[in-house]
Amino acid sequence: MKVDQTTIEPYETVAQVLWKRARTTPDRRAFVFLDDRGFEQEERSYAALSRRARAIAEVLLAHARPGDRAALMFEPGMAFLDAFFGCLYAQIIAVPMMPPKRNLDRGPTSAILLDCAPRLILTTASSLASVRQRLEAVGFDEIPVCVAVDEISDAVDTASPQGPVPQTEAIEIAFLQYTSGSTSLPKGVEVTNRNLCANARMIAAWMQQDEDSHFVGWAPLYHDQGLIGNVLQPLYLGSSAALMAPNSFLQRPQLWIEAIDKYRAHTSGGPDYAFSVVADRLDPAAYSKLDLSCWKIAFNGAEPIRAGVLDRFARALAPLGFRAEALYPCYGLAEATLFVTGASAGRGAVTQIFDRGGAEARRLVPTRDGQKLVSCGSAAPGIDLVIVDTTTKARLTDGQIGEVWVAGASVARGYWRKSSETVETFGAFTTDGAGPFMRTGDLGALVDGELYICGRLKDLIIIRGRNLYPQDIESTARGAHPAVSQGSAAAVAITSDESEKILVAVEVNRTARRSCDPDEISVAIRRKVREQHDVTIDRLVLLGPGGVPKTTSGKVRRNAVAQAFHAGTLPVWQGQGQDMEGGSPLAQDK
Repeated sequence: MKVDQTTIEPYETVAQVLWKRARTTPDRRAFVFLDDRGFEQEERSYAALSRRARAIAEVLLAHARPGDRAALMFEPGMAFLDAFFGCLYAQIIAVPMMPPKRNLDRGPTSAILLDCAPRLILTTASSLASVRQRLEAVGFDEIPVCVAVDEISDAVDTASPQGPVPQTEAIEIAFLQYTSGSTSLPKGVEVTNRNLCANARMIAAWMQQDEDSHFVGWAPLYHDQGLIGNVLQPLYLGSSAALMAPNSFLQRPQLWIEAIDKYRAHTSGGPDYAFSVVADRLDPAAYSKLDLSCWKIAFNGAEPIRAGVLDRFARALAPLGFRAEALYPCYGLAEATLFVTGASAGRGAVTQIFDRGGAEARRLVPTRDGQKLVSCGSAAPGIDLVIVDTTTKARLTDGQIGEVWVAGASVARGYWRKSSETVETFGAFTTDGAGPFMRTGDLGALVDGELYICGRLKDLIIIRGRNLYPQDIESTARGAHPAVSQGSAAAVAITSDESEKILVAVEVNRTARRSCDPDEISVAIRRKVREQHDVTIDRLVLLGPGGVPKTTSGKVRRNAVAQAFHAGTLPVWQGQGQDMEGGSPLAQDK
């Protein structure tokens, strides 16, 4: 069914959306959370969710004022949603965080807490003691108040959903979405209610969603894809979503597919690696009774999106009724709330083959024999997307590679308490005076109106004047030998003797570590990269599974790889030569 954007009811705040759902469809199930076996663990109707949010809001306002921050630190589960909507009702700015079991005294989690300076820490009773203990090591001037939201009773004076609509206009910011930290320390994106409602409206139109479009999701709820894509989007539509923990998917990927069948999901997706895992590990014969014909939008939003993965996924699930036309490559980022570009619903993935010299020529040139790239679709309604020369700031023409700049109602207003970074990122103007645009930091090109992402500006490798995209080298390395075909890879520039050299780190699967010669793997990778890119790998490191550091959304943290290499802390495959300057397989290419 075609959804006309003009028929989608506009809202000013997310709280108003939940309030209306609680009044008009109070008994409709909004969310259900599944355990690691796929059984229903807990659920919320719209009325129950609103009631819980209002009860929590009253407690929060006893300890904080509208505009204060509350860090949400939860293990996966329904309590996170109760707390998040409680913050919206109380006009407290929510700050979704990683689960409390992670170390709080170091790394990005500690940096986020110090940056947002929360008045409150929201968690559950089972995590309260450990959270308090770890907070003492963060370095706060004043320890935030900790609240266990699952101990808050629903029995409040305002339990009926028939009271006045919550007023949230006074606090423009709905929550802070911290960036993934793939190229720098996380920054708090100020996501407003206007951003959220505008983004939800365009997603509904572009993905052809309505109140009968059910969702299944397993992405972390503290990540924009999990929170906005799998929670706020079905709320906006008035539909429902089945949610599960990320570890449930990682330990048993078939749970994702089973849930799509059980709950007749219209929309579900994840990063590119999730499609790869399912394609490689799911046995269609063992799940022949599943019916995936309901799955209309299988969104893939990770970078990069690999054409081979999409092909394998579609072939593997075809016996279960999955149609390749449901594949939905898209592009987005936290600074634009979530969604920027996507394919037309029902079209499937579109790929083109381009000349491998595109990085150096700064142009994507179609050819018959070269590199296959996946289109991320075209700009959604309300999005102004341009490709800009990174030096001159001039608009580029069709096929030319430059930085992706975006403007529109869903683009956030800036970074939390970072004025200079806000101006630099969100205040860009082209040479013809158009703007302001938000600089994405991504390199790409428009070809016939379709966006093709080539890489990150900060990750670009420049060797003897040549521009090289790490994603291209990583893809070649993964395909060079069966031992690394499905593992992760990272290609980064390292400085040595005042010149830039290429470091490549690849993960070797467990089976290969028992049966393969590391020299054989190394020679194959070096040869393939030299043949495909006419460049020499200066340092090659073989790692075990999970050895390449990533963000929570699956993006390779190339800066972390370079730092670990220089510090000598990369988890090198046991049995490799340990001399970083020589000795197989870390030696320079011969």
